Order: sequence, then structure tokens, then C-alpha cells
Amino acid sequence: MQAVIAQRIEQIRQWLEAQQLDALLIPHEDEYLGEYIPDHNERLHWLTGFTGSAGAAVITRDRAAMFVDGRYVVQVRKQVPGDVFEYCHLIEQPPVQWTLENLATGSKVAIDNRLHSAAWLKNTIATLDGELELISVNENPIDELWLDRPAPKLSDAELMGLEYVGQSSEEKREQIAALLKKQKADAAFLSQLDSIAWLLNVRGDDVHCLPVLLSAAVIHSDASVDFYIDHHRLPEGFATHVGNGVNIREPEQLAAGLAALSGKRVQFDSANSNAWAAQQLTEAGAQLIEAANPTLLPKAAKNATEIAGMKACHIRDGVAIAKFLAWVDAQVANGNLLDEAALSDQLWQFRQQDPSCRDVSFDTISASAGNAAMCHYNHIDQPQPSKLQMDTVYLVDSGGQYPDGTTDITRTIAIGNPGDEVKQAFTLVLKGHISLASARFPKGTTGSQLDALARQHLWAHGFDYDHGTGHGVGHFLSVHEGPQRISKVANPTALLPGMVLSNEPGYYRADAFGIRIENLELVVDIETQGDMNVMGFESLTRAPIDKRLIEPALLTDVELAWLNNYHQTVFNVISPSLTGSDLEWLTQATSPLTLR
Repeated sequence: MQAVIAQRIEQIRQWLEAQQLDALLIPHEDEYLGEYIPDHNERLHWLTGFTGSAGAAVITRDRAAMFVDGRYVVQVRKQVPGDVFEYCHLIEQPPVQWTLENLATGSKVAIDNRLHSAAWLKNTIATLDGELELISVNENPIDELWLDRPAPKLSDAELMGLEYVGQSSEEKREQIAALLKKQKADAAFLSQLDSIAWLLNVRGDDVHCLPVLLSAAVIHSDASVDFYIDHHRLPEGFATHVGNGVNIREPEQLAAGLAALSGKRVQFDSANSNAWAAQQLTEAGAQLIEAANPTLLPKAAKNATEIAGMKACHIRDGVAIAKFLAWVDAQVANGNLLDEAALSDQLWQFRQQDPSCRDVSFDTISASAGNAAMCHYNHIDQPQPSKLQMDTVYLVDSGGQYPDGTTDITRTIAIGNPGDEVKQAFTLVLKGHISLASARFPKGTTGSQLDALARQHLWAHGFDYDHGTGHGVGHFLSVHEGPQRISKVANPTALLPGMVLSNEPGYYRADAFGIRIENLELVVDIETQGDMNVMGFESLTRAPIDKRLIEPALLTDVELAWLNNYHQTVFNVISPSLTGSDLEWLTQATSPLTLR
């Protein structure tokens, strides 16, 4: 593979010379700028061998650099040949800064502006300040060189009935149109795939883990939509399903459709829409109104039907998790220390016992012992998955896609008898999880204002974790949904009833162990006897938290009551679906914990 990658880099250099260019910048993203991309758009992987979900590369006529963040510093050295590439930190030394430091003034850097956000392009031009010239190429050289490129996987659209989504497409489009009118906008460009799926009440299977259709759309202030998708992919009944005002356009008509917005005021999310679309609109004479995608908040605040579905699928998902955790304990008890791949595969088998489970919501993180210290570890990327190790922990972070909701859960479990340091850290993480789950907060509160609740007990002992505490979760859509999140980084989005967020504090000790406890939480209104009502969280996830890793003396009476109440709820809702040894395991796993 190393020789193949070296050959591909040489082909890029020949292209640079032929085009009289000095460098090519290749991001991980495709034209939809989403977290997950289909195989036929994995350009960075083709060029470098890197399989992570965030990264970039710069190829010059005599050098090559690979950029990844802290999650992938180990992985990149295993996958990307060091005698071809130098390794750089994506955040501390981003690609644009590297080009400024390593290219002569006046050098020409090629980009495919479909693969970069409009905001990125604007900021990059300002950063370069004329020292380097950005050249937008019409044809991506990787697309020309990738001779065995997979064909796009284009699925037929699935129509989501009101029993799942609770609100018709016509109602949603009227709601978004009203928001456009408030902004005095004539239209909004939509390229975020989950937004289009939500707006039209359709789903697809074009992207692994994400039930969407590769498409684009423009919604107008009269609530009509131009939907850019191959019409052969739409089933009979689509027109009736979406109602009047949805005009089907072929994908190759997108440029002409954007040009037709000449003279119009177009709301444009420059952070989440590509620079090519912005360029097309600007050149056509449209006036861009910089604003967030207007579907984001309505999509994030789930309606009553979506909430009911999220609760229902979490119960079914909890059954699968309980069966899996019982099975793992039984394997360990029999001395069968399986490897991470076998464990991940078995979890998927348990989820598939529910016929409604369509897919995983992300690639399962199945991590034994020291591997769990890598927050986004993926056993698939390793030469050989590790086996469970006695007297330490196993961390499994996974989720499922169901037509009535999306799940995401992390459990850290004892393998044998881990030491006191592990138990102390686990208990501190649990205390933070409970603090956040129990939070009460007024209208207008943002996730960043709550983040310290989950970290306070770790901080008190000199510990912390280097990731956010919570991300939004979609309804049979993206497991990572904005704009809401909980993290140290300031986020202006106030939490709203109906939003779903993860609650996942953790602790990681390099090469030793990793701990994370994750439930999904629903934001709910709470009545008080005071001057105002407040909001809080209702846990959706239904699976036991491993009591064997808890040091009871570190818990308060209130925290202990929360844990026991949570476990009683778990038992009540998933025990009817378990029998035999699985039910016996659940009974023990959810039995009350007492202070000693």
C-alpha cells in the first residue's frame, strides 16, 4: 500500500506541474460537508490511506503533509506512510498555516471549492492576505486519477409517515417559509442532507450510518421547494406525500437553479454550505444573507410524536444492550476473552434481533483496556483487534438507527476486578453524569453554561477529559446534530424543550484505561413553586451502569438515590422483553446499591 500511495502522490505532482500549480489541499469532506461521507467521496483515504473522520492533506511539488487532530495521532502513523508524509496537528498547525510557512510568496494553491465551506474560503483568503493565491479547479485531480472509484450508492427514497414524524412536509415548509419572511429572504439554500430529509419527510440509504439521500434543495418564501435529485429515486406517491409545491429537478440542473435566483435575497449558511454554491449565487447576482440553516432549530426541537418514538426505540435498544452486557459477563466468567471485533459484531447481532433496526448510528467503538484511552478508537483501523484483559475495563460506545429514533450509548464495564484507581475515576465520572442529568436551568441557558456540572468532581481531583460533554442527536437522522451541544467551547444556542443531547463525561489514562458513561437526555419543561418554571433533562437511555466499578463511599445520598431510581426504571421497561439468564443478569445489574 505504501508504494501505491507514493505513486498516487507522484501523479498529483505531475498534475501540479502540468497545471502550473504549486500545491493541492485535500480535505476529508465532500460537497455536502457532513461528518459521514459515502465511499465514492473518500478522496483523502484514496490519496493517503487515512480512514479517520477528520483530516486534510497538502501535496506540493516536493513535500506532502498530513493533518489530523488529537484523536488520530496514533492512527495516522499506522495508516499514512511516514517516508511520504510529514505529520501535523490539524488544530495547532492547520493546513493553511503550513502552506504559508512552507511555500514561497506568490505560490498557487489549488482547491476544489465544492469541498470547503464558504466560511472557510472567506477566512482562508483573509489569512493568506495575498501572500499565496488560491486557485479553484473545475475538475478535482483525484476524481480523474481514481480509476477504480466506487459507483455512488444511490438508494430509493423512503417516505416517512406521520406516525413516525408527527408533522407533514407542508406544515414544515410553511414553518420555514415564515422564518424566511422574518429575515426578509426570498429563499434559502439547503445542502445539509439531514435538513432536506427532515423537511420533506424522506429518508435514504446513501451514506453509512446516516439515513439520508444525496441531494440539494432550495426552499422559497412561498413554501415551495426545488428538490435536486434523480427523479427515478422517488417512489410512487411521493408527490402526494410531500404535498403541493415540491418541484423535482435533476442534480445537474443545480447550477442553473442557483443562477435563476439572480436578484433574490438568499439565506445562506456559510459554515455548512460549500463555497461553490456561494460562488454560483454571487456570480448570478443573488444577495446572500448570512444566517444559520433555518431548519436547524425546528429539527432539533422534537415534536410529541418524535419524542414518543425516541423513548420507544431506546427501550428496544436497551434490550439489545442488556443482552450484550449479560453475554459479555458470561464469556468472561467462562474464561473466553474475546477480541474487540468479535464483541462489536455480537452487539450488532443483538441489535438486529429487533427487525426495526436499520443500521448503526456510527461505527461502534469497541475498546479494551488501554485502547479505551483513545476517545474515538476504532478496532477496524488496527492491524489486529485487541482481546479483553482481566482486571481492567472494556468500553463500548455504540448506537442504532430505527425509524422512530436514533440511539447513542456508552457503557464501561469491569473485566475481572479493576483496581481502586479505576473505580475512583469511574465514580467521579458517574458523579458528573448524575450532576448534569439532575440539572435544573432557566429558559435561555446554553449547553456551555452547563458543561462544568459534568466536570466538577473530576476537576476537584485534578482530572479532566478532552472532548465535549454532549452533542445533539437527530430523530432517525444524524447522531451528531447541531446546533445544540454541551462543551467548554461557548455555544450561543439556548436549549429548548424537545432537544435531545448526550451526557457523556469521561476520563482517560493513556495506555492504561478509558472511562465514559453516556446516556441521551431529553430537554423537558419542569414546573416549580417558585417565580418561574425551569427546564431539565429526562434520561432516554435504558441500560444498567456497572455497579462493580462504583466506589459507594464517594457517592452522596442524593446521587445514590438517582442511580437506584434510574436502575429501577431500566428494570421496569426492559425486563418484560428478557427471559432466563438475561433476566437474571438484569435483576442483579439493576438491584439497589447501598452505601457501605
